[in-house]
Amino acid sequence: MYLEIIGWVGSAILVWSLMQTRILRLRIFNLIGCFIHIGYNFAFSVWPMVGLNVVLAVINIIQLRKLLRERHSEASYDVVPTATDSPYLVRQLTRHADDIAALNPGFDLASATSSGEAYLVLLGDETVGYVILEEPTDGVANIKLDYVVPRYRDFTPGEFVFRRSGLLSERGFRRVASRPGVKDNAGTYYEALGFTYDQSTDTYVLDVAA
Repeated sequence: MYLEIIGWVGSAILVWSLMQTRILRLRIFNLIGCFIHIGYNFAFSVWPMVGLNVVLAVINIIQLRKLLRERHSEASYDVVPTATDSPYLVRQLTRHADDIAALNPGFDLASATSSGEAYLVLLGDETVGYVILEEPTDGVANIKLDYVVPRYRDFTPGEFVFRRSGLLSERGFRRVASRPGVKDNAGTYYEALGFTYDQSTDTYVLDVAA
């Protein structure tokens, strides 16, 4: 009876893993489900299923190692400047409009793409992040948008724009600031990138390395 419950739990976790839009979570949950099924099928000597889940677990471990190794790898990510009104950028932001609106209340696409500077964050052939900055004032760039596609939201590709690519320092930026009122998950995200909270302006700020 208890073993059957464990088997059903393992199956539920495997199904749940396939429903995840974030690739890191998908791999982690899938790996947990595989381990449960290995134990369950081993207990009943169902060797073909044990073998299948061992292979799947190994694949998940290999892919997880690759994902975690690439997470902060400058060799894996590229930052490409683009015009704020470029057809590709506008098309992609329009495609993700509902998700962007949920994460960035008050974001206006027409206003954001009318001026400023924009950057695409690429991982291989895939665009995983979009950053739009206001025109700098006294060397300070305010962030209009810092959006990561759902598949890679467990990662921090924005760091390659703000800290690692050198693009901002080359453009003469001294500091980058978030939108005012950023809280909760977004605040945690900026803290992970090295931003600090400025209570006087209610923003997260980062001094750009020269």
